[in-house]
Amino acid sequence: MRLSAIGLIVTLALGIFLAPLVSDAQQAGKIPQVGFLLLGSISPDRYSYSLEVFRQALHGLGYVEGQNIVFEYRWAERADQFPDLAAELVQRRVDVIVATSTPGIDAAKQATTTIPIVILSVVDPVAAKLVETLARPGGNITGVAGPITGAFCGKMLELLKEAVPGVARVAVLGSPTAHATYLRETAVAARLLDIQLHPIEVRGPDALESAFETAAKEGAGALLLLPTIFLAMNERRIAELAVQSRLPTIFWRRSFAEVGGLIAYGPRSSDLWRRVATLVGRILKGTKPADLPVEQAMSFELVINLKTAQALGLTIPPMVLFQADEVLR
Repeated sequence: MRLSAIGLIVTLALGIFLAPLVSDAQQAGKIPQVGFLLLGSISPDRYSYSLEVFRQALHGLGYVEGQNIVFEYRWAERADQFPDLAAELVQRRVDVIVATSTPGIDAAKQATTTIPIVILSVVDPVAAKLVETLARPGGNITGVAGPITGAFCGKMLELLKEAVPGVARVAVLGSPTAHATYLRETAVAARLLDIQLHPIEVRGPDALESAFETAAKEGAGALLLLPTIFLAMNERRIAELAVQSRLPTIFWRRSFAEVGGLIAYGPRSSDLWRRVATLVGRILKGTKPADLPVEQAMSFELVINLKTAQALGLTIPPMVLFQADEVLR
C-alpha cells in the first residue's frame, strides 16, 4: 500500500510537472496563420508581385507557405466589405492580420484589440490614430508607413511633365474626401512647372467615364491621379480609359503600371513588403506589436509601361527611361 501510495504521488507530481510542457509542445506544433485584408478581386494581378516578395521574405525567415505557415486571404471589392472580412479572420483565430488599405486597417482595428495587426499604409498612422507614436505604437498595431502627401503629389506632377515635356494642362482626378488636401500642394508645384490644373472630383465608378470626357473638354494633355482609395480600387478601369482617351497618366501605386497605366511612382513596393514580412516574422516568434516601431518608407520607385506609351503614341524621353527603376515592355 505504501509503495502504491508513493507511486500515485510520483505519477501526480509528474503529471503536474509535464502538463505545461505538453501544452507548450502542442502550442509549438500549431501552424501559424497569417490573415490578409486586401483590396480587389481574388488574386488580382496587382498583388502577385507584392505577395511573392512577401512569401520569399518569410521563406528567408524559415516560414514556407503550406508547410509551416498558412495564409488566409480575404479580398474586398468594396470598402464596406472589410468589416465582415475582418470578423472572419478573427473567428478563424489567425495569429497576425496584415491590412493594406485605410478601410481594411480600420476594419481590423475595430474587429480585434488582441490579434496583432501589421499595416502597410500610405497615411500617417499617428495622425490617423492607429498608433500612439511611431517609436512606441502601443496596442496591437505596428507596420510600415509610406505617407503620401501633397508635396509627393507635386513630385508626381514633375515626373509627368518630364515624361510629356509639352504638356501645359493636366487634369487631376480625386475623391471628395482627400481632394482638397492633396490638391493644395499639387497646385504649388503646378505653378512652378507652368502647368494649368483642372481638378475633377469623382464620386463613384459610374462617374469615371464622364470624368475623362470632362478632361478631354478641358483640353488636358495628361492626367494625375490623387492617392485615394476609390481610385486605387478602380485603377484597371482607369488605365483602360486613359488609353482610350489617349491621356498619359501617373499614379502612386506600382500596380497601376502593371495593369496598363503609363507611369507609377511611389514607395518601393518590394521594400515595403519585405519589411512587413520581417515584422510578421518577429511577431510570430513572440515580439509584441507594441514593442515594434512603425517603420517608414525610405526608398521610392519609378515604373513605366512602355507598351502603354506606344499605345498612346508617346515617346518617353531617354532621360526619363534612364531614371526608371523598371520599364515594362
